[in-house]
This record gives sequence, C-alpha cells and structure tokens, in this order.
Amino acid sequence: MVEFSVWAPKPQRVQLDVDGTRHPMTRSDDGWWHAEVPGVRPDARYGFVLDDDPTVLPDPRSPRQPEGVHERSQLWAPDPNAWTDADWPGRSIEGAVIYELHVGTFTPEGTFDAVIDKLDYLVDLGVDFVELMPVNAFGGTHGWGYDGVLWYAVHEPYGGPDGLVRLIDACHHRGLGVLIDAVFNHLGPSGNYLPRFGPYLSTGSNPWGESINIADAHADEVRRYILDCALRWMRDFHADGLRLDAVHALVDTTAVHILEELAAETDALAAELGRPLSLIAESDLNDPRLITPRDRGGLGMTAQWDDDIHHAIHAAVSGERQGYYGDFGTLETLAQTLKNGYFHAGTYSSFRGRRHGRPLDTAEIPATRLLAYTLTHDQVGNRAVGDRPSQNLEFGQLAVKAALVIGSPYTVMLFMGEEWGSTSPFQFFSSHPEPELARATAEGRKREFAEHGWDADEVPDPQDPATFLRSKLDWAEVDRGQHARLRATYQALIALRRSEPDLADPWLGHLHIDYDEQQQWIVLHRGTVAIACNLSPETVRVPVSGSVLLAWDSPQLDRNSVVMPRYSFAVLRKSGE
Repeated sequence: MVEFSVWAPKPQRVQLDVDGTRHPMTRSDDGWWHAEVPGVRPDARYGFVLDDDPTVLPDPRSPRQPEGVHERSQLWAPDPNAWTDADWPGRSIEGAVIYELHVGTFTPEGTFDAVIDKLDYLVDLGVDFVELMPVNAFGGTHGWGYDGVLWYAVHEPYGGPDGLVRLIDACHHRGLGVLIDAVFNHLGPSGNYLPRFGPYLSTGSNPWGESINIADAHADEVRRYILDCALRWMRDFHADGLRLDAVHALVDTTAVHILEELAAETDALAAELGRPLSLIAESDLNDPRLITPRDRGGLGMTAQWDDDIHHAIHAAVSGERQGYYGDFGTLETLAQTLKNGYFHAGTYSSFRGRRHGRPLDTAEIPATRLLAYTLTHDQVGNRAVGDRPSQNLEFGQLAVKAALVIGSPYTVMLFMGEEWGSTSPFQFFSSHPEPELARATAEGRKREFAEHGWDADEVPDPQDPATFLRSKLDWAEVDRGQHARLRATYQALIALRRSEPDLADPWLGHLHIDYDEQQQWIVLHRGTVAIACNLSPETVRVPVSGSVLLAWDSPQLDRNSVVMPRYSFAVLRKSGE
C-alpha cells in the first residue's frame, strides 16, 4: 500500500492517476488530499487531475521527472546501498575554498558522472567544496537552472536523482563537501503548474516574475514547501549546505523571517546528522543581520556572497567603470572594501541613487562569513556577451586578482575555469520548448542590453544551441602555456593559504593595508605575511621586503623594498618577522 498526498486547496476535486488508472482522493480540512493505492510499483508514474481538466499534472513535490517538467512524476527514493559516505564527518565552509560549477558546461558530456571524472583535478587544485548551480528540474534540456518549477526533482539530462547521489557520494569519498544552489524566490515560466494547486504566488513581483507567497494568506504551507525542499537536499541527497539565490527577493513581513526559520531547522538537522550544514545567502542588501547569529537578533546564515569585494577588485584591476562599477575603481575603494567587508555601508550608491547597506561589525563577525571571488556565474553570464575577465585582461592581471582574493581573510570562491584563465565565455542560454516563450526570452535579452548601450546584434540568442555549446569549458587549455602557469599559481596560492597560520586569521581588525594610488600598488599585511600587488602596467618599487614565498614574475628585493614587474604579485615573509 502506497499513500499519495498533495496540497491542493484551490480545486474542488482531485483524482490520482497511477500508471493510467484513476483513483479518487479525500480532502482534509487543511487542503491536503490523500489516497492509498495497493500494488504500486516502486517506480510508478503518477500525477494529479484537478476538477474537470483531464490533464495529468506532475506532483508539486515530485521526486523525479523522467520525461520533463510537463509530464507525470515518478516514484523515487534513494537506494541506501548507493551511499558509501557513512564516515563523512562534514566540514565547515568558513575559510574554505569553494568551486562553483554548472554541470551542463563543466564537461563536454554535461552530466553528474562526467563531473565525477574531474573531481581528482579539483582535489589537486586544493578545493574544499563543490557548489553546483541549480540542479532542480526545469523546462528544456539545458539552461542555467534558475527557472526551476519542480524544486524537489533533479534535472534529468544531468543524470537525474541517482546521478546526483553518485556525484555527492564521490565528492565525500575524496573529502569534498557539496553545496547546492537553491532558488526559492520565483518559479520558472515553463511547466509552472503550482498556482493551479494552491496560492503559491503572492501579489508582489520581482525581476524574474511573480513572488512566492511566504507572508500572504495561506502562506504556511508554501513556507513548508520551501523548508522541506531545502532540508531534502541536505538529508536525502547528503548535500553539505545550500547557496540560496537572491534572498533579497524573499519578501517576508512575518515576525520570524523564513531564512531564520530555515537556519533553525538546518541547525537541528545538522545536530541530527552529526555533521555541519551551511547556508550561504546571495544578497544585494549589504545587511549584516543575514550573517549575525540568531541568538544575537540575526537570521543565522552561515555566510553570504559579497559582490562589493568582487566589484572593488575587478574595477581596480580592469579599469571598468560602467553600471554598478561606477563607485569602485580606486585603490582607496579597494582597501576600504577589503578592510570593512562592505563598501556600501549606509553610504550613497550612485548605481542605486540612494544610500545602501549598513556597517559590518568586524569585531564580532569574522571575515570568513563573507565570500570573496574574482567572478561568479552572474558576473560573467549577465554581461551582454558572457565574456570572462580572461578574454579582456593579461594573465598577470588575472594572477593579481587571484592573489587579492585567496590572500584575503575571506572565504574564497572560484568559478569553473577561472583558475586557468579559460577563454570559453559563459553566456546566458536556455532551451524553452514553447516557441512563444523561446522568442520572448531571446527578444527580451537583446532589448535589455540594447537599453544599456550594447549593440543588440552582439547579444547571443539564448535559445541558439550554439550559445550553450560555446559556454562549455575547453579542458585542452588546462596544460597549455600561460594557462598552465596560472593554474599552478592558483594551486600554490591555495596551498600557501593553508600552510601559513597568519593567512587563516579571520579577523579584519588584524588586516592592515598600504597602497599608493598614483603608482598603483597595494599591500595586504597578514601578520608576518605580506601580499604585494602591482596593478600598474609599469614596474614599481613597493616599500615592503622579506623573503619571497610565491610570486608572479620575478620581483627584485633589497633591504627595504621590492621592485615588482608590471601586473604581478609577490607573497613575502616580511623582514624581521
């Protein structure tokens, strides 16, 4: 006997379809419908028929969608014998090195099993965590994954739920933690049947569509839908945590914010499992309450992405000043951001046209609760042509960016391929099967960037399969010339970060920074270690000296200074230390 249930307060009648046979369902007072069916196969296909519409709809909590998001669901449960990670103790993300990747473009095959083949490479690089861009079920064969509609199911072209089990188990076998990017702020446009079941959407909206109902009438079950999904990734799939997409779009006016509720339930699950679990928020708010513990009035997120650090580093190294880079670019701004965590901390943002953020208490919140990075999927893919810094900068400039991030006190995140200066773009791609939606997506993308001054003809069509194929990494580059040299530099920087105790110090109050705006050099002082960077195209003399632990190009040392070639860095054990 198998019990089926679905929350569907909107329809007056719900029928269960199991392998083509209809079964009546009984409604309880809370809007849940139930049915028990004998003799059901473990992999049975099923769905729900609402009122008089004969269409069989997938289960909102579907565990598997073998034929895609428009078709029947399939029963699925993880095979206990598939797991070999019983001795996995877990690990904290604070101070770790995280590697963000998109399953579909990380390898030519674009599958979970193909990622497994690259795990030894990541271990050798020095990575601690793999962060998977969304793997939930979404319309079409390929896409970024942020337009998911069945959050509990795993995208089948990647390998489905069994493939994800194999990947996470293989990661744990190699000592790698796994983070999953979860999107709870909106639903995608293709295959979104949830509003037919119940009030999943609110009256508000965000840049990606209608907002999720987490605070309006009947929100309790929608909140439970989100919380249970989040916990499922960590409990059933053994993930070590989640990256929560754009949490600033989760508009919650209740007394207990849904993020606080999720943090509490995640901590309870971690205690039950006996291993740490982490929640990383992507937020545009610069609000330290996100990463302040719950017992101190915060929401209790483990960490958050920090775009200010990215903007400060990228603008200083590249010279770009358009859009949100407008307030960044000087070494003063870079030093201030690295020292304080946020640049906009109750200060005026020209991009937003208002004050933004609030100060971070650096004496109470360690730097390891902020993620620093030279790029992310957003910072590449949301450019008009998806170009990486490696397509516009010299290798020395890429090395300087790496030294500033990996040599900082923050938790480090890399985006796939950056460590060798991949020349493959990461463009926005989709594969909506509906012609109208496909056309609207392509036209909207071109219109958006044309409004910001780009030539619309340069913006790639996200529906063109070539856009997806161009975005796949070219692994043949890894061992070529300067690419190999950059990869070795990343590897050495990560190893140095682990071997030098002063580089593990998480407190920003212990970080001291010197810089010269005119000569374009900056030095991060981390106890006995100094990370000196020359952002200038000219050779400069920097007033710090010592023994060289690692460098890009060949610095010349004397008693009181180091002469640094153009676009280079040097990590020094300071004289007298």
